Amino acid sequence: MTIYRISDMTRQYAKHDMIETHTELPPLAEPRARMLYAVLSEQRSSREQSELYTLVVSLVQLGMDTHDLIDTDTAQRSEREMRSRQLKVLAGDFFSARFYQLLANAGQIDMITKISNAVCEVNKLKVNLYTRMRGLKLSAEDYFGFAVQLRSELFQHFASLLEGAVSRVWPELLSSISRCEVVLDELERSESGQRFEKSWAYWHCLQVGNEEERHLLASNQLESGFIQALIQKYDVRSLLTVKLKQAVESVRTAAAKLESDKLAGELAGIADSLLGKLNCGMPALNETR
Repeated sequence: MTIYRISDMTRQYAKHDMIETHTELPPLAEPRARMLYAVLSEQRSSREQSELYTLVVSLVQLGMDTHDLIDTDTAQRSEREMRSRQLKVLAGDFFSARFYQLLANAGQIDMITKISNAVCEVNKLKVNLYTRMRGLKLSAEDYFGFAVQLRSELFQHFASLLEGAVSRVWPELLSSISRCEVVLDELERSESGQRFEKSWAYWHCLQVGNEEERHLLASNQLESGFIQALIQKYDVRSLLTVKLKQAVESVRTAAAKLESDKLAGELAGIADSLLGKLNCGMPALNETR
């Protein structure tokens, strides 16, 4: 069984006509899932469940990411926008129900508890982040740290299943892969006027911009031309590209510490694939790959 098969299975479990017709979903957490599957498959104690665990954590992550797409703006919406919003709420709950069902059917009650506790920790982190965002009390690096931790938290709870060198290197691997994913997403957000607000680029420009720029950013007067001017002026894309290359190198460094050449090669391959996405967008779940 390969991670690509697991990705296909995740899409099948997440598939629903209403969801596909009326709303868009976020991309799967494929780099983290691919890493988790590779690592669990190398462990004798978790090898038999590596496919199941990777599938369910992918569904849980997809559910949380889908809920994050819900627009909390109270402005009047069209019927189509309202339907899309409602479907995102239901889709996130639907994916979570799949996770419970799969683990319960497999008799993995302890894993249900473990993942549920991880979801609680993620939600606590989000509350902390959103509170600081509202008060504009956040530096670009603070934001980046939160973003990496939010992507890592759910997967970090599998550390108890790992042994030997893998156990020691796991936090470094997970953090580095998550950093790669965050940077790629932030590069996309820097290209999107709709997603610029509260992105890494936003916090960076708020931090280094002049008084007039900071005032406009804080008042959310974010016209497309203004945003692109800031992106170019403060060399946002180059700064994020450097972050990506550093994170990829961290993955390779961590992978080199492992005893298994096969696993090290798989992890290095993940790093290379992430670097290769530098000029490519990551497809959403219901987009053609």
